[in-house]
Amino acid sequence: MFPKLPAMTMCALLATVAANAQSPSPAQADAAQPAHASTAAESPHALQLDAEHRPITAGGFVKSGPVVFEDISEKAGVAKWSMKAGTPAKKYIIETKAGGVALLDYDNDGWLDIYVVTGSTFDALDGKETPPHAALFRNNHDGTFTDVAAKAGVTNDRWGIGVSIADFDNDGWPDIYVTNWGKNRLYRNNHDGTFTDVADKAGVTVGGWSTGSTWGDYDGDGRLDLFVAGYVHFDRANLPQAEQNGVPNTYCTFRGEQVSCGPRGLKGEPDHLFRNNGDGTFTDVSEKAGVADKPGYYGLGAVFADVNNDGKPDLLVGDDSTPNYLYLNKGDGTFEDVSYASGFAVNGAGQETASMGIAVGDYLNNGMLDVFDTTFSDNYKPLYRNEGDGNMTDVSYEMGLGEVTVPFLSWGDAFFDYDNDGWKDLMMADGHVYREADQYPWGTSWAERPMLFHNLGGKKFEAVPPVEGTGLTDVIAGRGMAVGDLFNDGKIDAVINVMDGHPVLLRNVSEDRNHWIEFKLTGGPKSPRDAVGATVYLKANNMRQREDVLSGGSYASNNDPRPHFGLGAATAIDDVEVHWPSGVVEHFAVKGVDRIVPLTEGHGLKN
Repeated sequence: MFPKLPAMTMCALLATVAANAQSPSPAQADAAQPAHASTAAESPHALQLDAEHRPITAGGFVKSGPVVFEDISEKAGVAKWSMKAGTPAKKYIIETKAGGVALLDYDNDGWLDIYVVTGSTFDALDGKETPPHAALFRNNHDGTFTDVAAKAGVTNDRWGIGVSIADFDNDGWPDIYVTNWGKNRLYRNNHDGTFTDVADKAGVTVGGWSTGSTWGDYDGDGRLDLFVAGYVHFDRANLPQAEQNGVPNTYCTFRGEQVSCGPRGLKGEPDHLFRNNGDGTFTDVSEKAGVADKPGYYGLGAVFADVNNDGKPDLLVGDDSTPNYLYLNKGDGTFEDVSYASGFAVNGAGQETASMGIAVGDYLNNGMLDVFDTTFSDNYKPLYRNEGDGNMTDVSYEMGLGEVTVPFLSWGDAFFDYDNDGWKDLMMADGHVYREADQYPWGTSWAERPMLFHNLGGKKFEAVPPVEGTGLTDVIAGRGMAVGDLFNDGKIDAVINVMDGHPVLLRNVSEDRNHWIEFKLTGGPKSPRDAVGATVYLKANNMRQREDVLSGGSYASNNDPRPHFGLGAATAIDDVEVHWPSGVVEHFAVKGVDRIVPLTEGHGLKN
């Protein structure tokens, strides 16, 4: 088992910086490295089996305990659709990475709808079969959803990977950006229930293999810009196979067994930052801004978020089997790469991780955004505590997230307050990339249950037990995950996209009686209309909480854009302070609780 890892000291951090100052590109990495970066690939962790000798990833169920989620996929109508990517054997890496989820109110009726991305097949690309379609589930306001993707014109019909949501043209309607292996799509909302793909005209198709995407007004002009992470260069004419096409056998093994090849040994795709020109087009400013990923790391997760509280969106990128990026926004159109200096590039042991998804949230209620990073199996999942000025400390073991997460291969993740007690909890979706996980005694499995952790007043995270018959015992090949208040009842629900299966809708049925408040923000003329990049501070119940309006994050997914606050027993709100993307700070007097309140820039009291 893994020993408890201490928080990274400054000396250790400086040593790590020095050791990695001349890091080679992934394609030049030492051939002795495994296919995925993993602390225990050379020294596997002890098996964690439950009482029935199942891997803990697919077992460990209990008969009683708190019930948080009910799986309502069937009765909600989302189980009629299924995600597909390649063949069940998952021979190639492209067949394992699809599956973003977005929650958005595409028709502006006040209820969240669900967009889920599917992959494709080689036969579909060759015209031998009908390509699988993405789904857009319209919320019927009665607990059910109807797939209207075809009518809306957002089926994608390409090898889909992820999705992010933003009102890029500031017309008051959310638009959809879909990343693909191949050309990406930008679906502009037509205001009538349909969308038009304007990616070619906008200049944001990219090509290659794109994964996580995120929107943010990095240059402060009131228009949302787009960042797109690149993964690996996957050439169908030269499929990666062991000892073929220049791929060493070591890049196609895990625990000594042959598996799909990569990402190590394959060339990485660059990242792209597109500046919004305000006329429906974008300009690629990746090189100028300093975020082009010249080493060619394997990007997966991405999110714009203000991690140093200077009012400007910074950029976090989670990279698979290579160092993560943290770029601080300098306010002059460029970013400073502080990945190693901040502590975010590697985990607390100074090791690269196979990062999948990124969750950001103020779990300590101290006004600073912390970061949680999902990773591969055989590795714990790092929780980076924000120490201020963009400095991060890995506190996973200290906070109870170390040992318990090691066997899981995790993807989508999110901080949210599931029981409305005022403290942000943590959830992740899990599922392996290797079908062989069910054939060998690795202590893990192809299909895995999601994990939920309860925040104990900022002092510890405690695993919520998987009670038999509840949503936490769904054993699925989870990928993207998005969370939000799907039923406008103040309870945060979760949607998980499932590899070669139907999406799982987990309705929050927690029995708590705590109060809550949510806000629908609208930016003014100098801010993005959908207020992406805004920060809301709320005082109530002797607590000061923070929520941010973000686009992207998790694993190639997009959460509910409405800031949600649990209030505990409080029935009154002392203050609501909004830091708008324009730089304006306003206070709002909000009366009443247990409701969704619209807030518009310019309608509050300025600081």
